[in-house]
Amino acid sequence: MIKKLELSDDIFRELSAYAKKKKILFLSTPFDNESVEFLDRIGVPAYKIPSGEITNYPILKKIAEKKRTIILSTGMATLGEVEDAFHFLKKCGSEDIVLLHCTTNYPASINSVNLRAMETLRCAFQVPVGYSDHTEGITIPIAAVAMGACVLEKHFTLDKTLAGPDHKASLEPHELRAMVRAIRVVELARGNGLKVPTLEEETNKFIIRKSLVAAKDILKGDIMTEEMIDIKRPGTGIEPKYYSKILGSKSLRSISKDELITWHDISLSESEL
Repeated sequence: MIKKLELSDDIFRELSAYAKKKKILFLSTPFDNESVEFLDRIGVPAYKIPSGEITNYPILKKIAEKKRTIILSTGMATLGEVEDAFHFLKKCGSEDIVLLHCTTNYPASINSVNLRAMETLRCAFQVPVGYSDHTEGITIPIAAVAMGACVLEKHFTLDKTLAGPDHKASLEPHELRAMVRAIRVVELARGNGLKVPTLEEETNKFIIRKSLVAAKDILKGDIMTEEMIDIKRPGTGIEPKYYSKILGSKSLRSISKDELITWHDISLSESEL
């Protein structure tokens, strides 16, 4: 089957040139030393190492010596095996490594995906981590991006009914398009991780939050009690978190029912300052 589907060197060169014309990075996965050298000659920007080769140290050495970015898929591997391969690649000269979490099954079941393993790889090796997906559909790869995958591998095909093991777990063109669009939305939604209000929230905050208001007419000189204070919108007055601090303070002016109470309206005791 593989021989029947084999592409010639000329076709690879044609694909590489076309990808460059379309401003797409051209990648291919070598399974032997001859392929490593061929891809080197056509100038691939990175080498993808498939899960099945993670213990094939001779080819890892060959690829590492090319000093290009390496994308290492980790399907079927234990954390210890990933660690061994990672350090071996480093020892052989590789400086830029991306790890891909992967479940090697075609198609992979949802309960075998274990996306949280990406967090383990990221924490253990302090390198970019992505996800190589073999599930059906587009839900899991989108979720992987939401969890921080910086590289996503997904098989695609022109027709899922074609002969061969990979087509069923692959996407047809319209599905691939939908997945990419969804991923771009998720990337925007991930943001920068800083927990601060957005500009829109800063505007909405004063409308949606609440303030301390007079529950009844308050006379100048009155001492604030619970019966005198209510909590209502808008949030342009004293925040309710200061409710207990206001109790026992003296009113410096008459305040009408439902009027916002401000710091200028009250005199706090020395113990509250």
